[in-house]
Amino acid sequence: MGGHQSPLRSRKIINHSRHHRDGPTSRTSEDRHQESRQISFTSPPSLLTSRTSPEVRRLRGGLDCWESRRSPISYFERISASELVEEERLPQYLATRCYPVRIGELFASRYQVVGKLGFGATSTVWLARDLMDCRHVALKIFIHSGSLGEPRELTACERLARGPKSHLGRQAVRTVLNTFAISGPDGEHHCLVHPSLWDSVKTFLARNQIGRLPIPVLAIVLQQVFCALDYARECRVIHTDINAGNIMFGIKDGIAAFEKFEQAELERPSPRKEIDGRFIYLSRQLDQPRELDLPVLGDFGEARCGEQRHTQDVQPDKYRSPEIWDMFEGGSLFSGFDPEHGTYRGRAHLAEMIALMGPPPPSFVAQGEFQAGIEVPPPVSLEQLETNLEGTDKELFLHFMSKMLQWKPQDRQTPKQLLDDPWLKKHTSG
Repeated sequence: MGGHQSPLRSRKIINHSRHHRDGPTSRTSEDRHQESRQISFTSPPSLLTSRTSPEVRRLRGGLDCWESRRSPISYFERISASELVEEERLPQYLATRCYPVRIGELFASRYQVVGKLGFGATSTVWLARDLMDCRHVALKIFIHSGSLGEPRELTACERLARGPKSHLGRQAVRTVLNTFAISGPDGEHHCLVHPSLWDSVKTFLARNQIGRLPIPVLAIVLQQVFCALDYARECRVIHTDINAGNIMFGIKDGIAAFEKFEQAELERPSPRKEIDGRFIYLSRQLDQPRELDLPVLGDFGEARCGEQRHTQDVQPDKYRSPEIWDMFEGGSLFSGFDPEHGTYRGRAHLAEMIALMGPPPPSFVAQGEFQAGIEVPPPVSLEQLETNLEGTDKELFLHFMSKMLQWKPQDRQTPKQLLDDPWLKKHTSG
């Protein structure tokens, strides 16, 4: 990577897309249920005073920093206990696995929860105020260790933190500021503290009228991802779950955006439901900024580390192909939809790959055999599939894609090699 002088450090992304509230990452699914909700004037328990805690003062040598805060509003929108929201909708959700976070709660004597940013199968993510360092951070709180064990992400992040500091890809992975454990009612929970970011490429796509990344933004995203992957490779970390939801944009004026989020929570507390003394909050979106900062690769929760052989299935099904196509064309290159079964099947995915790339070479076939009993679709070319580019730019882009669309792994270019691609350099130089 030594020869790559990243032009991205000083670049900014101007966001010209309109703020849509009807994208898949907005809260429209919750909005449809507004009629079944009621405003509750029940006062939530007061979790914090409005002063800097004695423990924070002690850690800072008696100096005040940010003060803890709580909402002066004593009411909130109460969601019916029968309505499933947020993480409750996930197939393997169990309430007892999750730590029952409350907005306003203080962790590790310094991180005060401001509001909920999102959730996943193994964690919830919260915006918090770091009372010691006077900044906003993101807390990723995992399900309890009895269900998860030590999170893979923790192991991966420790490896990434020990990587070469001179590598340009180091700035392209999401860093960890701190880690700690929380003792919950049903077990211990690991927590990662990250710098606060805006949101994911997935959200950007949902809020963009055309449903795909503009070429300059796509090129910057790819350059950052390739840098991150080359750095991860140096650290012997394989991400395995690269998708638009795990590539996060920074934000130029982060302080203003996070303070606006915090003020909104203070004035209009998040809707929530209560079951057995646990609150489940609706996530609150950060407003879409005009200027985005450089994206970083995050969420190493499915990462595999070290030299040992791993045989588990990895990657989202539809992304067992270049993810670039989805970000640019607004749809994955291969769907894997099997009409006989009405869902994704590996055999249908492989048949689509044969239709696009042709039959695999004999040396590849010798390692296995395609006998899935499904008809291969009619041949198709990348030229036919690409409809948004023309002329030389289209030719360069398709050549760029062809470097990744290779049957044999050894024939695919590495992230470091792809950084030198003419199409990528054309759109990231200057």
